[in-house]
Amino acid sequence: MFYDLNLSMSAVGSVEYTEEPSTKVKFQKTLNLPGCSSSLSLLGTGVREKVFAIVGVKVYAAGLYINPDVLSELDSWKGRSVAELQEDSSLFSSIFQAPLEKSLQIVLVRDIDGKTFWDALDGAISPRIKSPTPADESAQLTFRSIFQGRPLKKGTCIYLSWLNPSKMIVSVSTGGLPSCVDATVESGNVSSSLFDVFFGDVPVSPSLKASVTNGIATILK
Repeated sequence: MFYDLNLSMSAVGSVEYTEEPSTKVKFQKTLNLPGCSSSLSLLGTGVREKVFAIVGVKVYAAGLYINPDVLSELDSWKGRSVAELQEDSSLFSSIFQAPLEKSLQIVLVRDIDGKTFWDALDGAISPRIKSPTPADESAQLTFRSIFQGRPLKKGTCIYLSWLNPSKMIVSVSTGGLPSCVDATVESGNVSSSLFDVFFGDVPVSPSLKASVTNGIATILK
């Protein structure tokens, strides 16, 4: 079962958490987010680091949540080792293409200017879109508008939720779970490029992809 993941859990009240070991950020084991129709379950966590003057600086922790029904799409990977899954790009492609909700929770571990955050994200997304359409450009403008001129303090949570392969919603919260959707981004190219930023062949957080892969391997034994 999905809920048998061998992760370190702690409980506060009736809510269970997983701690990302590098940052000590706690992620709820399950989430119910605005705009999503189902409860999502945590699959793995990791940290994003940037190198400044050869020193690695932690920027944010991240956790991937999925509708557990996504797992029914992964039967062909049952029994494979973590190493085999890590090298198989079609695994994460199948997770993305599954017409079920997925969400990436980003928790900032330092203050960041919103423009700086967007510029880094856009700098990873844009090269992946070789010939942007007007719809792609409009989606990126919508995406950018969430962060422009917005200070992002330590502890801010950003939720990037894929409702399907071409539609994504974004919510930002400074304390607790978000109460609303800040923007809807409708572009298959932008959505898939963003997913590739985190789970493609060159992920911005190798520890996140490794943790998610390990979670999948545990489930599919």
